Amino acid sequence: MFVRRCGKKCFLLFLLALLVLFPFTSQEQSFVSASKETAERPEQTTQIQATNEDKDLSDKLDAILSHSSLDGTSVSVSVRTSDDGELLYEHNGDLRLHPASNMKLLSGAAAMETLGGDYQLTTEVLTDGDVRGKVLHGDVYLKGKGDPTLMKEDLDQFAAELKGMGIKNIKGDLIGDDTWYDDVRLSLDLNWSDEPFYTGAQVSALTLSPNEDYDAGTVIVDAHPADETGEKADVTVTPANDYVTIVNNTETVKAGETKDISIEREHGSNDIVVEGTIPVDGARSRSWVSVWEPTGYAVDVFKKSLEEHGLKFIGNSSVDTGKAPEDATVMASRQSMPLEELYMPFMKLSNNGHAEMLTKEMGRVVHDKGSWDAGLDVTEAFITDMGLDTDTILLRDGSGMSHKNMIPANELSQFLTAIKDEDWFPAFENSLPVAGAPERLVGGTLRYRMTEEPAQGNVVAKTGSLTGVSTLSGYVTSRDGEKLVFSIMLNNYLGSSDTAIEDAIATALAGHAF
Repeated sequence: MFVRRCGKKCFLLFLLALLVLFPFTSQEQSFVSASKETAERPEQTTQIQATNEDKDLSDKLDAILSHSSLDGTSVSVSVRTSDDGELLYEHNGDLRLHPASNMKLLSGAAAMETLGGDYQLTTEVLTDGDVRGKVLHGDVYLKGKGDPTLMKEDLDQFAAELKGMGIKNIKGDLIGDDTWYDDVRLSLDLNWSDEPFYTGAQVSALTLSPNEDYDAGTVIVDAHPADETGEKADVTVTPANDYVTIVNNTETVKAGETKDISIEREHGSNDIVVEGTIPVDGARSRSWVSVWEPTGYAVDVFKKSLEEHGLKFIGNSSVDTGKAPEDATVMASRQSMPLEELYMPFMKLSNNGHAEMLTKEMGRVVHDKGSWDAGLDVTEAFITDMGLDTDTILLRDGSGMSHKNMIPANELSQFLTAIKDEDWFPAFENSLPVAGAPERLVGGTLRYRMTEEPAQGNVVAKTGSLTGVSTLSGYVTSRDGEKLVFSIMLNNYLGSSDTAIEDAIATALAGHAF
């Protein structure tokens, strides 16, 4: 168990148009089925506007925070100048609250500092045997070193390279080596109900992603209507594998009827239950589903790649997990994209798995131990160097999925001020979501929010959402050119995620003139 130290005259009334509230953003859902198609659809939200531009900043923000929607909610807000960190405004600025995915600001910056923007993660194919004729006599090891971008195409390339060596048969076992990190798959505080979904995928040094979102340790499950009513839906898994089992309890119904499809893996197994109805003229249902024990998943797909390239296992061969010998020969390898490129899907889409893998990678590099405990030690040391008071901060994971992480908004705004002088900061800032930018890997989790001036394209910030938690922290330039740093943290509210308060504050900052 690991525990971190806790160490001009009248302002117009707000217009409250209570419409349909935002759902949780992709990669940050904590209790709903992980369907990205649903999570990324633009929605309407509560509109809260401040219309008097000449009002004092404190009065503007105080008025926003007096809104009745915050009754019973814990709120911490902090605004600073970017140049010198002067505190311009605070509301409960020293109150410790849960950051949700704003935690990625800390872990992401720590990884940039510790590993560097050019850092790459490696996967290797090794053997402890030798090639005689067309037979490899010996075991083949697929060794992962924390690369969340490994895909089926990469395993196909490995297979092609082995085939290019003249190998047709392998007389030995296929072994997955995930010992670069420890074997603790889930962070200490991850909710049991989060575990089947891609937002709570298990962490392994050897893992596989189904597409270029790089949700490591997951498969994509699609359910299409059958050609005839009464038949089961056509269900496919990407990448194809024998590691998960589809339990198809669906029915194709008449055109125009309601689509109601559920896709969820049973806890503790790799049985994925697909159930419900889908109309014969309906659109597909798609979900990203986490895999139980992702090491075996990667090895299973690699075996398929080898077989598809004509390489056969002979003798009493088996598929297992283990550690490659120190003197094993590297037969093929690949490296991930550099971190500064990986940070685009990581931060823009708020990828929980990337945050946790990078936390373990920091632990491995600095303390020779790929664990959450060791990695959080590195993060804590870094934020201490950045001038944060770690006596008032509690770090429990890298992604912010834990409801036990705690940090005050004043500390987070101070941190965002301090890191802007680091040489890696431009790449880090570029990875943050941009308000109202429609391109998925530009706007990220902010692409459907603040879609009008002065906030659109101006607010650059990290979102965060958990049950009862909503946060937004980052950077914005005021109407007269003053660059500001802000942190907004809302905890303990009831109902759906309401981001209108955050958006109203950020928009007020963007429209303010000092």
